[in-house]
Amino acid sequence: MNFQGKVAIVTGAAKGIGRATAIAFTRSGAKVALLDMDKEGGESVVQEIRQEHGEAVLHLTDISKEQDVQATIEKIVSSWGHVDILVNNAGVYYQANAVDTPLEAWERVLAVNLTGAYLCTKYAIREMIKGGGGVVVNVASEAGLVGIKGQVAYNVSKGGMIELTRSCAVDFADKGVRVNCVCPGTTFTPLVQTAINRAPDPVAARRALEECRPLNRLGRPEEIATAILFMASDDVGYATGAVLSIDGGFTTQ
Repeated sequence: MNFQGKVAIVTGAAKGIGRATAIAFTRSGAKVALLDMDKEGGESVVQEIRQEHGEAVLHLTDISKEQDVQATIEKIVSSWGHVDILVNNAGVYYQANAVDTPLEAWERVLAVNLTGAYLCTKYAIREMIKGGGGVVVNVASEAGLVGIKGQVAYNVSKGGMIELTRSCAVDFADKGVRVNCVCPGTTFTPLVQTAINRAPDPVAARRALEECRPLNRLGRPEEIATAILFMASDDVGYATGAVLSIDGGFTTQ
């Protein structure tokens, strides 16, 4: 998978899957714009990339705010001339059912996970069309494919991302823009570690997450990053509207 000369945007790139994806893209030749609100984490990723002689820039962007997204993408195009790839990865998590989820928590999860993906897609695709095409890869979740207990806002946001993928795939295929989706299973990221640590018995909580899937382990960010690069690659140029599960077999059960 060669991305030499490509410009990629990765949201939520300061840690976890986003970090692994940004590094993987630069190792494959792309310039990467990291969008995140975590200044320290984002700068650490940029430094790591530059030590490997890759090219990356951090943009402190609240993707739930339209003006922030529009201004950031304008800066990227001004600096690098075009946008070829967008990875909508940024996400937040709230653990509760519909009765126990406060409205503000619901709105926050949907604002970042789904509205943020929509806004980045809206402004990135405009630039892709000007350049003759591009690829969007949405990072949804196994939680968008099946109902997972006690996380209704997160489930709904990820189900929405899958439908955002399908809708945009059919809307923009004739403009040379492909839109695909990766659905990771539980992956050992800082977000997942935080959720595990909140459990009364974190060790038992992690084992429960591992044992509910045929491969009997959690995913690694680098594995998900490889799937994202694959879906963005010209090697699978016939794929649009595709939904790729990479979940240790969880959704096959």
